Amino acid sequence: MTEHNAAPLPEISLGDFQQLIREMYGEKDAARGVDGTFMWLIEEIGELAAALREGSHADKMEEFADVLAWLTTIANVEGIDLTRAVREKYGAGCPGCGQTICRCSDAEKP
Repeated sequence: MTEHNAAPLPEISLGDFQQLIREMYGEKDAARGVDGTFMWLIEEIGELAAALREGSHADKMEEFADVLAWLTTIANVEGIDLTRAVREKYGAGCPGCGQTICRCSDAEKP
């Protein structure tokens, strides 16, 4: 089946993704723990860096997905609801200036 004939993939929310990762890998992730999981995240960040330098668009997409998956795994191991964390930190605007479009100085980390 070619890409043109494939059915579109359903949308997935951050919460749905976190639950999917929990269901797929939760037991393995809990056994590995935060330290081991964090090392996998760092490895994937390295692979993303390489893809950003010289990879194809498909390579970049794959590595972004991997980094997000490993970050989500750490959140699951730590019992962090990512939807809530994102909403509380960024839901009302930039955490630095409070604006919907950041007005922080370029020297500041928003």
